[in-house]
Amino acid sequence: MIAMQDADELIYKRFIAERNEEDFRILLERHKEGLMLFLYSYVHNLEDAEELMLDTYAEVAAGSSFFGKSSFKTWLFSIGKNKALMRLRKRHFTTVELTEVAEDNTEPPEMEILSDERNRQLYRALDQIKEEYRQILILLYFEEMSYEEVERVMGKRRKQIYNLAERGKLALRERLERMGFDYA
Repeated sequence: MIAMQDADELIYKRFIAERNEEDFRILLERHKEGLMLFLYSYVHNLEDAEELMLDTYAEVAAGSSFFGKSSFKTWLFSIGKNKALMRLRKRHFTTVELTEVAEDNTEPPEMEILSDERNRQLYRALDQIKEEYRQILILLYFEEMSYEEVERVMGKRRKQIYNLAERGKLALRERLERMGFDYA
């Protein structure tokens, strides 16, 4: 059986060779929610995250240079991250203060992505920890990337990723406990 990441690479190569729209749709459906969630952690705006996700897929569809040095997913998320950083630099984007999110009882629009209440609590808590911790935890646990893949996406060494992930898990646990989350 072919692993999903190998399948993604084969599907992408076939898409580039044959321009089969069904191949592109498969790749879009497979990764769009995770990519949007990851991009949201940079721009803190669902519409901007969606636009960046579409821009990322537009670059992929245009035949951007995928050399197979990483998995398709790692490459896709790296493109998305670079687009988010360019957007933030261009607009001198001001991020939402995490304390405002904590005090706001209204549910932000990104909650549509996560359907069950337990995940909503988890995402609320994630939104209240350091951005760097949140990004790494999303890649490791929501997107199930390996530490090596996260290194490539984030441009950090493995030891840094490991330390940030451990600090992030601790910060998330503390935040969830303050929110009254029950681990049982």
